[in-house]
Amino acid sequence: MRFWGVILIVAGGLALFAPADAHAQTGPSIPHFSVSFGESGEPADISTGIKIVLLMTVLTLAPSILVMMTCFTRLAVVMGFLRQAIGTHQVPSNQIIIGLALFLTAFIMKPAFQKIYDDAYVPYTQQRIGYDEAGARAMAPLRDFMLKQTREKDLALFVKTAAIDRPATVDDLPSYIIIPSFILSELKTAFVIGFMVYLPFLVIDMVVAAVLMSMGMMMLPPVMISLPFKLLIFVLADGWYLIVGSLVDSFYA
Repeated sequence: MRFWGVILIVAGGLALFAPADAHAQTGPSIPHFSVSFGESGEPADISTGIKIVLLMTVLTLAPSILVMMTCFTRLAVVMGFLRQAIGTHQVPSNQIIIGLALFLTAFIMKPAFQKIYDDAYVPYTQQRIGYDEAGARAMAPLRDFMLKQTREKDLALFVKTAAIDRPATVDDLPSYIIIPSFILSELKTAFVIGFMVYLPFLVIDMVVAAVLMSMGMMMLPPVMISLPFKLLIFVLADGWYLIVGSLVDSFYA
């Protein structure tokens, strides 16, 4: 063991005293990347820097845009209610619920995303429009989607709170009024659907609890008896098909 230790020490010492060009010739090439800051008198350089800053800002806000400006909120909240109603607190897991909500969001928002791609992204990459017009075109399908799902009551609330003049049409509403109104409407709709989903399972829990009390089995937790019945009824009724179908149809109604 001492022999091999001496060999390793000698090899390490030789590597330290080896010429630098030898390492450069035999070692793998490492890509070089650098960021420099300085003054520039070229408008193109300044414009490029502003575009990079705006792009990084959009990427930072992308999760919030996906969650709050699409149908993701309603889907995730209703599925959370469904899991609580059945009584399986960790099944399906949060990852499965979020993943299913994301794919359903992509399915439901496909027409809007396709329109953004055709009307905003493609013309911008072909340099037929500027980024200002591209941003306006990209926002238009999202505004249309949000306005279809937003209650007038919620719009009126934020118009009143912002103390702005009442617009002639909903198309004249600014986006900072539409977005919170849409979120509030989505939460209201999600809780209504969640209550409708929760009600049948609540009835099963109450019936099982009443039967157990009438039999004098007060020490037996009702959940142990009601959970298999709720799972059986949910499976026999093809619950996931009904829930997902109802959620998708709620955006096209």
